[in-house]
Amino acid sequence: MKCPVCEKGIMRKGKIKEEMYGVELGEFPAEICSSCRESLVDADTMRKIESAAKERGVWGLGNKIKIVRSGNSLAINIPKQIVDFLKLKEGTEAFIYPKERKLIVEA
Repeated sequence: MKCPVCEKGIMRKGKIKEEMYGVELGEFPAEICSSCRESLVDADTMRKIESAAKERGVWGLGNKIKIVRSGNSLAINIPKQIVDFLKLKEGTEAFIYPKERKLIVEA
């Protein structure tokens, strides 16, 4: 089968390592393009990936938030799910910096 993404390579059976938010979920069977390395999984494998993410507590951690004004600065609230996952406490110091048009916060 021709790759539906790059339309150059051939899809071949293989295994992919999946991770979510830096947490390894395991290796899963997939069809992998010989050219662009894009991978496709079937519905059963996707359910297994989702289950592994739920078991490791990372499913649903991504959230949309609003940036709000706080005095002369802007502020964000960290959702409870992320606070719990990272075991953050009030007063924890963090380092914040821009990277490739992203905002990185390291606690």
